[in-house]
Amino acid sequence: MTDEPTRQRRILLRSGKSPFDVDTLEQSLHRDVFATNAGNLIFSDASHKILTTPRAEVFSNGIRTDPSAADRINEEFDVFVVPLANAFRPTFERPLKRMTQLIKKLRIPVVVLGVGAQADLKYDAARLKPMEPTVREFVTEVLNRSASIGVRGEFTEQYLKSMGFRDVEVIGCPSMFMNGETFTLEKKSESLTAESRISVNGSHSAVRSHGLDAIIRQAHQRYPHLRFVGQNLLEAQLLHWRETSNPIGAQTSMPTHPSHPMYREGKVRLYIDPATWIDELRAFDFSFGSRIHGNIAALLAGVPSTVLCSDSRTLELCRYFGIPHRKISETPKNIDPAELYEAADFGELVNGHKERFLRFTGFMEKNGLENTFHHGDGGKAFDALLAKRTLPAAVRPWTDSDPETMSSRFSFMQSRMTELSEQNALLLSQLANRSGPVSIKLQAGDSAAAWPSAYRRARRVVGRPVRRLLRPEQ
Repeated sequence: MTDEPTRQRRILLRSGKSPFDVDTLEQSLHRDVFATNAGNLIFSDASHKILTTPRAEVFSNGIRTDPSAADRINEEFDVFVVPLANAFRPTFERPLKRMTQLIKKLRIPVVVLGVGAQADLKYDAARLKPMEPTVREFVTEVLNRSASIGVRGEFTEQYLKSMGFRDVEVIGCPSMFMNGETFTLEKKSESLTAESRISVNGSHSAVRSHGLDAIIRQAHQRYPHLRFVGQNLLEAQLLHWRETSNPIGAQTSMPTHPSHPMYREGKVRLYIDPATWIDELRAFDFSFGSRIHGNIAALLAGVPSTVLCSDSRTLELCRYFGIPHRKISETPKNIDPAELYEAADFGELVNGHKERFLRFTGFMEKNGLENTFHHGDGGKAFDALLAKRTLPAAVRPWTDSDPETMSSRFSFMQSRMTELSEQNALLLSQLANRSGPVSIKLQAGDSAAAWPSAYRRARRVVGRPVRRLLRPEQ
């Protein structure tokens, strides 16, 4: 009698998209595949790779939580894995509540990989007090379905333990373990020169409120090969469409704004896929800025990096992993990247990596999860499959007006107008067939033809940036 083959475990992973999903830039931005911040895809792709073993298949759940999907999830999957970033923050309270509603309905294990709380550089959790009941309920429901909860660093550990939780483990972020237990890094040269290729990153708040704009401006003057790497959806919209509906996008000190010199010189990028992001960074000599995953992408590419920390979420991760960092509030606004490069010491990062990796995989095993490095092929099949994909190029500043650069944009506009026309026709049909009172009433003399057409609405959305681009310089 032969043994029946073991059924492959089905893991549901909270992530914006699967690493193997490929779409056009326009569709990717329209769908917001990285949930407003491309850094999210770095740790979700790493989680996908780490969890993929001969006995486990990983499926992306998308970022938006739907509590009504609980029955389907219970029936189709064996475990729900949730990598998170700074989820314990006031602006994320509503999504956190929805996630708790879903978890309450789940009968399968739920494992959280590296959640973080967000406060200031002094680790003052006072601003989180009003949302404490929400955090408490979320953590309670997770721990009812797992052995422990994984947090990003010391501050989040202290925060949860102050609420009475004991099964809390500091495991950092999955992104740092994308390549397993080995981590090598060395400086290519003793010092940076005017010919060095430098990558800089930064959030709108760091640029606007912490003086990063001055640091970037002076670095741009000193280093001709400086490149800014954006991460937000609104930055991608500005690069690809030259416009965004988000008012924050009007910040002209950001290199992603069309009026900024770095934008006009084509020295800005934003990546839809971590694989492309990491690969293109390999050609650089140094990376710095306030974005933690922007600099982790560089570290994974073997590029020395320094983080300018502006809050607890970046500070606790840098401290845990030994990533060179400075508090941005204590960094001179005329700092030369060469000074950051010279001072950066990667001894703790490299020498302590294996121990941190074993702590991370130990947490996984405690929670019933295998990993590709101990139970699989070390990610070789994952990497080979990803290498077969033709991933979209980086989002670049739209500074050209030739037909080639406009064709994909116009094609997307046409498809959107077709979709909107179909939706418009369906809504008008439903309205015409509806019996009883309607919420939208036609006034005397109105007709369906007098309503704003789908074409006009689409033209308002996408037409303005095209007209501005084609308008001759004054």
